[in-house]
Amino acid sequence: MKKLLPLLLLAFFVIGSAFTINVVQSWNISSDYNIKFSGTSANGTFSGLTGKIIFDANNLSSAMMNVEVDVNSISTGNNTKNKHAKGESWFYAEKYPKITFTSTSFAKSDSGYQVEGALTLRGVTKNISIPFTFSESNLGGVFEGKFSISRDAYGIEGPFFGFTVGDEFLIELKVPVVR
Repeated sequence: MKKLLPLLLLAFFVIGSAFTINVVQSWNISSDYNIKFSGTSANGTFSGLTGKIIFDANNLSSAMMNVEVDVNSISTGNNTKNKHAKGESWFYAEKYPKITFTSTSFAKSDSGYQVEGALTLRGVTKNISIPFTFSESNLGGVFEGKFSISRDAYGIEGPFFGFTVGDEFLIELKVPVVR
């Protein structure tokens, strides 16, 4: 029996190592994130970011991002502009209170990473690609990315003088995360 015990332990070790479990890294969004948008004559920020992020640079096939932003959190630095931005001709916050992004795939790129996914804004969903970098530290990390969207593609027309803000908006993200 004493000779059988080491053999059993070795067998359990060999069998156990054949079934290694991939541990995925889940990240919590820190409250000091920054979502900026800028266009021809309109810029501001969003807050109210929530969601789930799973990301491991060594295992991109298990990565996922499912996040949302509260449209009512828009801030342009001007209360009148905020009210218009939340209104029916722009974001229509009453009917479409959330902006969502759900990833479909991740890939390594020359400058960092690329996430593909579905962005839903004002009830319209479009597939987009977001280039980003990820800097990891002992306690957490930071996702940073920039991409442009066309407000026309999402049905955001604005009022009569809406053309003065331009169609293309640059979105800049800096999202600190913790384990």
